[in-house]
Amino acid sequence: MAAETEEDLLLRSFMAEVSGVERDNEVARILSCFKLNPFEHLNLSFDSSVDEVKKQYRKLSLLVHPDKCKHPQAKEAFSALAKAQQLLLDLQEREYILSQVNAAKEELRLKRKKELKKDNASKLKAMVDEGKFEHQYEQSEEFKQQLKIRVREILTEQEWRRRKMQMRISEEEGRLKKEEEETKEMWKRKREHEEQWEETRDKRVSSWRDFMKTGKKGKKGEIRPPKLKTEDPNKSYVQRPVKRG
Repeated sequence: MAAETEEDLLLRSFMAEVSGVERDNEVARILSCFKLNPFEHLNLSFDSSVDEVKKQYRKLSLLVHPDKCKHPQAKEAFSALAKAQQLLLDLQEREYILSQVNAAKEELRLKRKKELKKDNASKLKAMVDEGKFEHQYEQSEEFKQQLKIRVREILTEQEWRRRKMQMRISEEEGRLKKEEEETKEMWKRKREHEEQWEETRDKRVSSWRDFMKTGKKGKKGEIRPPKLKTEDPNKSYVQRPVKRG
């Protein structure tokens, strides 16, 4: 068995000191996090490295592991941590989240500049410090909290757009599928009609031949009613002669 590293020993010591209350509190914290922000689940800053993500996941997952934590929702918290790590280790997902973070930062910076224009003392200090004043502000808890809130809002907006787009795509796919089914049904009925037409062909030919033989001449001695002169609109029938007494 490989010898334990210093980090392993520290971690073991840490876990030994953790009480059941702390485990339960961590489960509650994880489940209360904003679902679209994996950095929140792992309790990490937006500039955390991949190694920091792995290390923090290992620490928190041991803390809320269902086998070690008696909280009834420990399994849910454990799954949320696993998903958060998976997202942050996925390059594409990580870049997407960080792009939204950068967008939120730019918005807050613009807002900050507008506020500084009204505050001459802060504006002068910012000019003298050549950016150091702004850097210090962005490291403050006030800015971090504002950034966290704005990132939530942006991620929510983007997710809502994605879901609406997905809904429209599903509706369009449903419409196309319905049209395809209707077209198939139409061609099916057409084929059935053509098959029936072919099946009754001999019968139709036979009926036509019989008509040609007997249809033009009436039977001998048969009395036929007078024909209507439909070409005369004012005379729709022919009057029979009447015997005069």
